[in-house]
Amino acid sequence: MHRILRRETDLSRISRALMIIMSDLNSDIRLVVDTGEVSIGHKETTRAVSASKAGAVIVAKNGKKEIVEDLIHICSIAGTRVIEYQGNAVSLGALCGKPYSVTALAIINAGNSPILKEEYA
Repeated sequence: MHRILRRETDLSRISRALMIIMSDLNSDIRLVVDTGEVSIGHKETTRAVSASKAGAVIVAKNGKKEIVEDLIHICSIAGTRVIEYQGNAVSLGALCGKPYSVTALAIINAGNSPILKEEYA
């Protein structure tokens, strides 16, 4: 019984740490959407990366596998950083202020957000 409680405590610490990381990423995404310039959607993101305009790309964890793989491949060729958003595409869309799901977004100008300098797990 004691070992089970210890594992649950360890899991709760890990989940709290993940929530802190996600809340930082969430606030940074919201700040870049409000003060910077982003391209929303996988087609616009692909165009921005291909034109070397994107400083980083954010992809939703549950995005369509082929779309996410294509974006990651294009970003690796272009040398663009990819940040995986741990939430789903619907929550990423809501975070961007859109009433629909967003699989990917490209950060063109970070505005007041430190998102291009931060490291996210």
